[in-house]
Amino acid sequence: MPRAEALKPEQVPPDSKPTLDAFTRNIGFTPNMMATFALSPIAFNSWAALFGSLSKALDVKTRDSIGLTVSELNGCNYCLTVHSFTAQHMARLSADEIILARKGHASDPKRDAAIQFAHKVIETRGKVSDADLKAVRDAGYTDANVMEIIALVAMYSLTNFFNNVFDPERDFPPVAPAGSI
Repeated sequence: MPRAEALKPEQVPPDSKPTLDAFTRNIGFTPNMMATFALSPIAFNSWAALFGSLSKALDVKTRDSIGLTVSELNGCNYCLTVHSFTAQHMARLSADEIILARKGHASDPKRDAAIQFAHKVIETRGKVSDADLKAVRDAGYTDANVMEIIALVAMYSLTNFFNNVFDPERDFPPVAPAGSI
C-alpha cells in the first residue's frame, strides 16, 4: 500500500506542473512515481534535469541495463517494473538480456563491463578497486563515460530510494522476484 498518494492534476504544485506535464505528454500517461515525486518541486525538477541530461549518456541498452542492475541491488520493485518494461519496449532488450542485467551482467562484453562497474560502485559505495576501474577502461570506456556510469548509478539510486520509502502504486507490469529468475 502506498505511503504517499499520487497527486491528482489539480494538486500538483505550480512549479512541478510543467515538468510533470512534459513527462505525461512524452510517456502518454502520468506514472504514479512522478505524480508523487511532484509534491516537491525542488526534488522533482532536479531529478528531471538530471534524467534529461543523462538520457544522452552512453546508449539506451547500457542505460537501461544499469537501471536494472542498480534497481535490483537496491531492492526497488517499482523501478524494476519500469526498467523491465522500458528495456523491453524502448531499448529492445530480450527477456534473457533483462534477466542478465538484473543479475549484473550482459551478453555484450562492453555493456557487461559497464554493468559490472555499476554493480561495484553500489557494492563498494564508490570505493572501487584499481582493477575495477581498469576493467571498465579496458572495455573501451573513457573517464567521462565512467563518470556517466557513476551519475546513472546515483540517479537510479535516487528513484530507488524514493520509491522504497513512498512505495507508489505500480503502474507497469509486475516482474518476478530476483530469487526466482
